[in-house]
Amino acid sequence: MQTQVNTITHTFGSRAKESLRYFAQPAALVREYRLSDIRPDFIAGLTLAVIALPQAIAYALIAELPPEMGLYTAIVAAIAGALWGSSRFLHTGPTNTSALLLLSALLVVAEPDTPEYILYASLMAVLVGLIKLALGVLQQGYLVYFVADSVIVGFTAGAGILIIVNQLKHVLRVQIPNTPSFPLTMYYLFPTITTTHLITLGLGVLTMVLIVLIKRFRPKWPNALLSMVITSFVVFAFNLNARGVITLGELPRALPPLSRPPLFDLNVLEAVFSGAFAIALMGLIEASAISRTIATESGEHLDNNQEFVGQGLASFFSGFLSGFPSSGSLSRTVVNYDAGAQTRMAAILSGVLIAVLSLVFAPLATYLPRAALSGLLIITGWNLINREEMVRIWRSSRGDSLIMMATFAATLLIPLRFAVVAGVAVSFLRYIRRTSTPDVPTVLPNETFEHFTISDDRPVCPQLGVLTIQGSLYFGSVHHIEERIRANLEENPEQKFLLLRMQHVNHCDVTGIHLLESIMRLYRGFDGDLFLMNVRTPVLELMHDTQFDVRLGDDHFLPTERAIAYLFNRVLDPVVCVYSCKVRAWRECQNLPKAEGAELETLIRLDPDEEVPTMSVRQLYERIQANDPPFIIDVREPTEWQQMYIAGSQLIPLPKFFQRRLNLPPGRDVVFVCRSGRRSRQVTGLLRKQGWTNVYNLRGGLLSWQSAELPLVTPDLPETTTQSRETS
Repeated sequence: MQTQVNTITHTFGSRAKESLRYFAQPAALVREYRLSDIRPDFIAGLTLAVIALPQAIAYALIAELPPEMGLYTAIVAAIAGALWGSSRFLHTGPTNTSALLLLSALLVVAEPDTPEYILYASLMAVLVGLIKLALGVLQQGYLVYFVADSVIVGFTAGAGILIIVNQLKHVLRVQIPNTPSFPLTMYYLFPTITTTHLITLGLGVLTMVLIVLIKRFRPKWPNALLSMVITSFVVFAFNLNARGVITLGELPRALPPLSRPPLFDLNVLEAVFSGAFAIALMGLIEASAISRTIATESGEHLDNNQEFVGQGLASFFSGFLSGFPSSGSLSRTVVNYDAGAQTRMAAILSGVLIAVLSLVFAPLATYLPRAALSGLLIITGWNLINREEMVRIWRSSRGDSLIMMATFAATLLIPLRFAVVAGVAVSFLRYIRRTSTPDVPTVLPNETFEHFTISDDRPVCPQLGVLTIQGSLYFGSVHHIEERIRANLEENPEQKFLLLRMQHVNHCDVTGIHLLESIMRLYRGFDGDLFLMNVRTPVLELMHDTQFDVRLGDDHFLPTERAIAYLFNRVLDPVVCVYSCKVRAWRECQNLPKAEGAELETLIRLDPDEEVPTMSVRQLYERIQANDPPFIIDVREPTEWQQMYIAGSQLIPLPKFFQRRLNLPPGRDVVFVCRSGRRSRQVTGLLRKQGWTNVYNLRGGLLSWQSAELPLVTPDLPETTTQSRETS
């Protein structure tokens, strides 16, 4: 008892120590930082700041929040995410998907442009941060791998369309109610098109054209920032704000102030928690996917749990510093990598430089048209629709196509927080479906007998079925696997023996063991048996712990290279192989003699456990040498006899044995011989049943005779010693 307590205490202490390690990440950055990294990190940080500044304002407007909240989030999240994150290149801050999810969640509890709406946005950031932080500290980083890429592709495509539709009202400068619903937005938008403000529309179109042209002809230039500057100059030069063009107005020239989100308002917490969970989940998926993508190029090793902690603290601190939920940004991360960043310090510097730039350029926002930012967001939304990847998924996988389209439709038609959960749920359902219905094909050797291949329509062995279980053997899959095994038995009722190939079974639970026990009893019920090959070590350990290996028998676990040979020489009925079967399924069958038209209906098949009198090869050889030889009858086929035989033996092939009257010498022992001793066992057992008492089977047959290096007669060298074993 004390040992168990000590073990639990030690485990808990180790986990706690590991969790505390995640919070020491800033110290690792300082300890490992080199002076030579300052210049490339600063250049990358400045590049990021120039790109992130207009994005931060635009993404705040997606969520119907004041633009300065986007700046505060960009400053705080970039610094915190880099200090406690894992990736050297991931840039954290406001993103389009997190802003869109935030809008969907907040419209349920408050109206935009109200103090409550702003406070609840900060509250959501704190909740999102706590959820991410908890998953990281509890070391649940592996969870993101259970979300299919098709979910992300479908969701981002739907989010892109929602962003475009939601920004049309600002480009057209029409008045419609705020709603996260795609159908309702379109319903409200169409009747107001006739009231479009053409100057505002022109500025929005101008912004989009500028972004596209700059990206096309000067891809290294900050297209978003330059487009904002140009459209602001147009508004200033032509005094367009006096002609109905809506501008942002001057931004506050201040660092992020503290906020007081209502952390203890249970009614609000209950209303926004599902949305916070959806934002956290989608944010972690985004951040992990982006980090993995860049890591494949940089060769960087990632710690998902550490990244969860970094993402959690980024949102957590943003919530208390007047920001909203943040996540990793693909576009800014790629820019960071391409700009030559060496460490996480580049992202930290970007946050500092965003603060400096926002203080310097805050007055210029007076002339920044809202339509220009909406034009930028429309381009962003269009880029979210990964058309090439959607076509590839559609052409390559029906299951992934279903997940992608289901998530895409859910994003457009139901609240976003539920759309994310719906996409993840469909992904899980497909995973469960795939793992619970593994293929269990019948396999046969290929033409060279070197590998197993799916049998297709080739004839199978009438005695032995070989099936491959291509998946885990657990409670969710046992019903399907059992149905497939029973279906194989119904298709081949004469197969008394089953060999299961288990190399693809990485996991097995107690329910799987119960299935194997059921199959074992099924085959043993009609004098057959079950054999296993390629059992993996974890599965073998479970079989040992449950004593299934004892019930099945150690000799029923067969090695890959000798499984078929063992079953052919020790288990399968040679009478069937030689006289009934016309299928040469195995390598071992190829050298067997085939007796066409043999009538064996009169043969009595012996029970495998029935005892038959035997004589060892040494006993028989000594009696031959002592001039007291028994009468030796070889029951093999003539082609086998012509290869080698025991001197003095008489050939009576097994079929003819039952077609002629047998005259045995009275008072003299009779020994029956064949290749392995199994055909001769049938004859010996039959004669014993008929009352003969002086009949014996040569134990091990000619294979044992050869192993003992005893003399055999061959066609060329009579009574020579044959030392090479015959292999079939």
